[in-house]
Amino acid sequence: MALIEEFDKTGNWLFRNRTYLPLVLYIFATLVIVLDKTPSFSHLDPVAIGCCLAVTFLGLVIRSVAIGYVPRLTSGRNTKKQVADVLNTEGIYSIVRHPLYLGNFFMWMGIVLYIGSWWFSLVIALVFWIYYERIMFAEEFFLRNKFGATYLNWAGNTPAFVPKFSQWSRPGMEFSFKNVLKREENGFFAAVLSFAYVDFLKNLILNNDLKLSLFWIIVTGVSLVIFLTVRFIRKKTTILKVQGR
Repeated sequence: MALIEEFDKTGNWLFRNRTYLPLVLYIFATLVIVLDKTPSFSHLDPVAIGCCLAVTFLGLVIRSVAIGYVPRLTSGRNTKKQVADVLNTEGIYSIVRHPLYLGNFFMWMGIVLYIGSWWFSLVIALVFWIYYERIMFAEEFFLRNKFGATYLNWAGNTPAFVPKFSQWSRPGMEFSFKNVLKREENGFFAAVLSFAYVDFLKNLILNNDLKLSLFWIIVTGVSLVIFLTVRFIRKKTTILKVQGR
């Protein structure tokens, strides 16, 4: 099989199974916390907590900006196959081709950094790039075949992963906060639980203390209320129904 077909096949397989990446991260993160008893900083340090949360929050903001303006019938959370009835080239897609994966990078790197192992953070950054590079290849292979010259013109001027802010183009649709709430409730809560898990495990391994720190008890509790509220509204009402998306 030629490399181009091999990359496409591998990328599509990873695309379909990309939701399982966090599970693999949990396994390796647990091993690092258990085996590395000398982290680079304390998980109780307010400055460290703030910096790591800021990185994850940046990722959530990037994803929210992309999702808030996303047209119907694009891949989004779809995991079965590539989907795109339109080529989105406005808004955040005018400055970077893969804003959702850029958002994922920052969102998960904030959690990885909170573990306090610089070498592990570097390894995860490299793995992330290799992993998503194949997925991005498969997506772009699909888009090139479907949209032809339109896609090539856009891709030729728009960076794949590092935004070029000078190219910002105002979106042609209104921002949909409802769409963000519908599609990001799971990611938001999963990020909070991941931080809480790291804190709990570090308290157990480093301090022999079977507890969750007060800060994370409060944050997790508030996040749980938000998550359950949004989930109830989404499933039991039509408040978050977005016409045309």
